[in-house]
Amino acid sequence: MTDIYELIQRIRSRPSMYLGKPYITRFKAFLDGYIGARNDLGFALNEQEETLNKFQEWIQSRFKITSSHSWAEIILFYSGDERDALDKFFELFDKFLGSEGKLLSPPSSQNKLLEPSTQLSKETVSL
Repeated sequence: MTDIYELIQRIRSRPSMYLGKPYITRFKAFLDGYIGARNDLGFALNEQEETLNKFQEWIQSRFKITSSHSWAEIILFYSGDERDALDKFFELFDKFLGSEGKLLSPPSSQNKLLEPSTQLSKETVSL
């Protein structure tokens, strides 16, 4: 399978089957392992995997994060728990893919999916 979007949709429909528990941290580890294994086998990053890398930048821009926290850690910080964070990932990723061509543009105030109550920083969160 080289279509990472298809893989993400499969996980979305049955997260426990792929992850054991529907946790965003497990999901991130799964994706990192998948991409790492492809890399170890000599496959270059394809366009979809490169787009997934841009998602990190988009999340950092959306939440005004300058630290080196992963997209999973940022989403988890602004969520109630791991399951809620995984659900929010899918919503945010859909929104991100819908914004192709406008990547890294600031979100409109009308379309805020998550309302952060504090800024995420190394001082507020120890990950």
